[in-house]
Amino acid sequence: MHQFLLHPCDLPVELLVRKQTCFPRQSVHNISLGGVACSWTRGFRRGTLIEVRIPLFGDAARYPGVVAWSHKQTGDYLVGIGFVDEDSMFRARMVEQVCQIEHYRRKRERELGTSLSTDSTALEWISRNAADFPLFCTI
Repeated sequence: MHQFLLHPCDLPVELLVRKQTCFPRQSVHNISLGGVACSWTRGFRRGTLIEVRIPLFGDAARYPGVVAWSHKQTGDYLVGIGFVDEDSMFRARMVEQVCQIEHYRRKRERELGTSLSTDSTALEWISRNAADFPLFCTI
């Protein structure tokens, strides 16, 4: 059983099908070192090669993966994207940690009714949550 980082729903994500559309099916049952799960408007066939992009953070926040699973939810799909190499998993984990910090900053701003600096919020998030990161959903 693999674990998948759960991407915050309030931060936009783009899932783009890569040119080569399918990962060899015989390898799909055990494809990854882990991955990321996010909500998307449609489902994908298991094995579809995907590029995950986080537009808020520009071109540095993009990484390749392969669809491990796709589950229908109310109004959308929860898509699990697995990573087949350590470099992609490491990059995805770093991007997702930044996403968690941004999610936390936005939440604290709503609670406090004031703007917060990214740096101070990052330090606060790290002191409170880094030991528990990553937050996984296990499928």
